[in-house]
Amino acid sequence: MSYQHIGVYIAGDIIMSDNPGEAIKKWRLIFGLTQTAVASRLNTSPSVISDYESGRRKFPGSRFVKKFVQALIDSDLERGGLVLSLLERQLLREKFWVAVLDMREFSEPVPISTFLQAIEAEVLVRPAQDSDIHGYTVVDSVKLALEVPPVEYVRLYGSTSQRAAVFTKVSTGRSPMIAIKSMSSVLSIRPSIVVLHGIKPEAVDPLAVEIAKRSYIPLAVTTMPIEKLIENLRQLK
Repeated sequence: MSYQHIGVYIAGDIIMSDNPGEAIKKWRLIFGLTQTAVASRLNTSPSVISDYESGRRKFPGSRFVKKFVQALIDSDLERGGLVLSLLERQLLREKFWVAVLDMREFSEPVPISTFLQAIEAEVLVRPAQDSDIHGYTVVDSVKLALEVPPVEYVRLYGSTSQRAAVFTKVSTGRSPMIAIKSMSSVLSIRPSIVVLHGIKPEAVDPLAVEIAKRSYIPLAVTTMPIEKLIENLRQLK
């Protein structure tokens, strides 16, 4: 089983915390590791970990967080994955799922062009090449904004960021693109393509298009009825 989605969740919790040092300590203790054990996996000294946790050192940034989170996951897997299993069950109960209309991983990679054809989408920002995606997430953007804590937005990516993110109930597309830009800047992950559902090209905010261009994220729109869209996507293998 891939635990990338849990890793992304932990990283997001640390980076978006008002006190990243305390968040680092919290997750270290959740995984039952000493500062010495973490330091050994990161090829640094326990005092460095202590300084980060206490705030004596400046927050180290996303590169350190990625290595730290991977150290937690690797350590737990070596001990049987108990903490990861518990976190998996906990995340399934959280609010993120109230906003999810459909979420799937493909059994085989699907070309972006095939995906877009299935939902009759019109492309506003074209992909550099017809690359493959490995899954998709369809979310209610209103529920996502009103009911889901921002720290959980990273779970849009499921087990891989090589996926399509489809946002329904959008008015201009500005908010989803700003959220994706913020996540990509701190976590260095972004979807392979974003689809805005229910609006026509002329209704899309120019800022949303500009963000897509500057972030190298293909952007498309579709007005296919949502029930039909999900039905068509589920037929993709």
